[in-house]
Amino acid sequence: MKHISRIRFMVFAAAIVATTIVAGCSSAPLRTEASTSGIRAAEEAGAANVPQASLHLQLAREELAKARELSEKGEKDKAASMLLRAEADADLALVLSRGDAEKTEANEAVTRVRKLRQENP
Repeated sequence: MKHISRIRFMVFAAAIVATTIVAGCSSAPLRTEASTSGIRAAEEAGAANVPQASLHLQLAREELAKARELSEKGEKDKAASMLLRAEADADLALVLSRGDAEKTEANEAVTRVRKLRQENP
């Protein structure tokens, strides 16, 4: 749990830094590559099958759509901010899904060890 809190903090800090950078370049076109690749990575990691990860994955998708909508309306600063939220939620979905996979793997290893101990007293 401590590990996830650190990751959340790092994602939040990265979002703040990126917001500052994007705010300085608000005339540039909206770049969605990081968000879309983050969403794709979370999907591939199985985020849809982990309740908390699934929630953040859905938020990332909605925020990406909202960022595109805001960009089309000419609200570049708001679009950039929404895009950063999408990236952060996609990253969090990825981390949560990987954490769940690691937990499952650890539980399976414990089960195998217990079975071996029973078979070899």
